[in-house]
Amino acid sequence: MEVFISSQMGLMTVLVLMLFVGEVISIRTKAWIPSVFITAVLFLLAYWTFLPKDAIAKAGIPVGTATMLMALLITNMGTLLSVKELMKQWKIIVIALGGIAGITAFLLFIAVHFLDWNTVVVATPPLVGGIVSSLIMSNGAKELGLTSLSVLAVLIYVIQGFAGYPLTSIMLKREGQRVIKEYRAGAIKRDADSVDPTNISDDKPARLFQRAPHIYNTAYFKFLRLSFCAALAFLASAGFGVIGLKVNAFVLCLLFGIIGKSIGFLETHCLKSAGGFGFCLLALMLFIFDTLKEATPDMILSLLYPLVVIIVIGVIGMFVFSTIIGRIVGVSKELAFATSLTALFGFPADYVITMEVITSLTDDQDERAVLTHHMLPPMLVAGFITVTIVSVVLAGIMVNWLQ
Repeated sequence: MEVFISSQMGLMTVLVLMLFVGEVISIRTKAWIPSVFITAVLFLLAYWTFLPKDAIAKAGIPVGTATMLMALLITNMGTLLSVKELMKQWKIIVIALGGIAGITAFLLFIAVHFLDWNTVVVATPPLVGGIVSSLIMSNGAKELGLTSLSVLAVLIYVIQGFAGYPLTSIMLKREGQRVIKEYRAGAIKRDADSVDPTNISDDKPARLFQRAPHIYNTAYFKFLRLSFCAALAFLASAGFGVIGLKVNAFVLCLLFGIIGKSIGFLETHCLKSAGGFGFCLLALMLFIFDTLKEATPDMILSLLYPLVVIIVIGVIGMFVFSTIIGRIVGVSKELAFATSLTALFGFPADYVITMEVITSLTDDQDERAVLTHHMLPPMLVAGFITVTIVSVVLAGIMVNWLQ
């Protein structure tokens, strides 16, 4: 094994094999066990045994490449939405914020009876966010000499998905089964804008380019337009920074993807029709699992108790608040909880789990389109609200609460 993974392609083969094994188990269990959960376990075991810590970079996916792929993927996700659809997601935004409020409230008022104040404060923002909030809290703890809590902030970020992946899959399957039943009974109609992303093969040019010779609508041209929209998003983010506003570039990538599709500059799911979607998703998923290299067995054992207490109490708080708010705004408890759970992993896992569930529930293209229209936009929007925006703001506030 050591000889095999010493080469770049040998290492890449092993990494992709772990992704494939997770996918197979997800298919065999009809998404009751999501692929990202199995793959995360495999990566954790591999890092503990034979996989070098810099495996992802050695395989050819350094940070710069991952950032570029993330921008392309998120901009492409925007083409699956519409401005009208985005406006509809105000309920999901309220629920996602409520879920974060639930985590924070339960941890600050309940978890403090089991853990000390600093432990609770350090763990809260990473539980509702991504790497940025984890680093803010980790550095804050380190500056105060709280070494173990500095590690806990990173470990929460690394491990939280193990709770979020299966719970999200279960909630989405229940929601999907309900929607299919209502659709078959005629209670739900297919929206004209709804599409099945697993079955997009139309190579028709975007509206602005329909008069141009179709022969020029090549993969390069699609990548060019997608990259241009992503570049505008990063420029806009920098522009907001100049005037003192912090707007995450990836959030703007989603918005510019929606705008690009709406004005006819981008095709629906253009990254897939350009032949690049599968590779981009593969590479980005590998980069996401790269964070597991930080979780050593000794680290997990030493922090197991606070880790379990934080995640269990936090998720219960999320469930209680998201369910109550969901009922108030008219969203089912399953979808409300599932969208709130995106705080535990974000993009691209939210997309992967949602599409796995949809694929497992039906082979009918119309039913898949209905399920996609019903579940994918809320999951994507919630993931960006929780992980990308709110968690960073929360970390910036709570880091000053450390004593």
